Amino acid sequence: MKITEAWIYVIKMPLKSPFSTSLSKVTEREGIIIKVRDEEGTIGLGEAVAFSTPWYTEETVKTVFHMLKDILLPLILHQPINDPSEVSKRFDMIRGNQMAKAGIETAIWDLYAKQQKKPLWDLIGGVREHVPAGVVVGSQDPIEAIENISMYLQEGYKRVKVKIKPENDYYLLKEIRKHYPELDLMADANSAYSLKDVEILKSLDEFNLLMIEQPLGIDDIVEHSILQKEIKTPICLDESIVSLQDAKSAIYLKSCGVINIKIGRVGGLWNAIQMHDLCVENNIKVWCGGMIEFGISKAHNIALATKSGFTIPGDISSSSRYWEEDIITPEIKVHNGGIKAPSDYGIGYELNQRRLKEVTIFEEKYD
Repeated sequence: MKITEAWIYVIKMPLKSPFSTSLSKVTEREGIIIKVRDEEGTIGLGEAVAFSTPWYTEETVKTVFHMLKDILLPLILHQPINDPSEVSKRFDMIRGNQMAKAGIETAIWDLYAKQQKKPLWDLIGGVREHVPAGVVVGSQDPIEAIENISMYLQEGYKRVKVKIKPENDYYLLKEIRKHYPELDLMADANSAYSLKDVEILKSLDEFNLLMIEQPLGIDDIVEHSILQKEIKTPICLDESIVSLQDAKSAIYLKSCGVINIKIGRVGGLWNAIQMHDLCVENNIKVWCGGMIEFGISKAHNIALATKSGFTIPGDISSSSRYWEEDIITPEIKVHNGGIKAPSDYGIGYELNQRRLKEVTIFEEKYD
């Protein structure tokens, strides 16, 4: 195939309610939607999930736009592509910028699946048509968090993640466990702790958490290995796993029991699939993380989460979790604790052109 035209849409939407972590508070979400078209007019959709500021990774919406326009699109436009897996290899000459790479690469996967007249999840070897859905509770106030959890359980979610930090961890989890002793519960620390906090982290073992996500440094693998020997709760690595080699190193050092695979963080769907396969081979649990993203990225996450290793519910919530109205049609909805993998070709969702126009703050075409 050849990509003959591409579009970049920079969009902005307010969240229905603020989303807080130990690193940042998000009230408004910027993002980039990528649309590509081949010689026959088939469209593929991707999304770059960087934030406006570099609080999660070093990438931002502005740096992603620069990389897409000036570096990555020229490597793709009018160049023969036999298989989407080639795209990641073509981008190997460019260091970093994983979210920018993933934005284009996922659009090409969607296009390719449509060319092959297959749902994307089926094309990549998915084995389940119903993807279990988890949800993130952004509030760190115990009363509000418990109220939110009650609401999400009524909506059918089966797994809940809460954000913690040193001044708000034990008591928050204790109060949640009082109300929900059997809940599949995990905690995300967003690198808020150090090895000096071992005793605090040990105390969290009593809450029987599914995992504690990224408690130490965002680029650390070694100290997590030390911590995992000290605590019973499985450590899940997130920010520090940005490549297949990072995953291999973490497995070798026994730094974790779980890896959160985010397509944007690891540079694309092909890299995510390879990481999934590596973890399955080494008995490391995986789940699909979320980025407070729009519907295009969620749709790609749904496809990935149909792979056999994704047994833990991912951060793949309904469109209505964050947005008054998403940019895709139909909107993503959780039913009976999960989301049905779409039967339509590609990602199975299309752009809501009216809504896209309403939230677009910049648009540019390339050919």
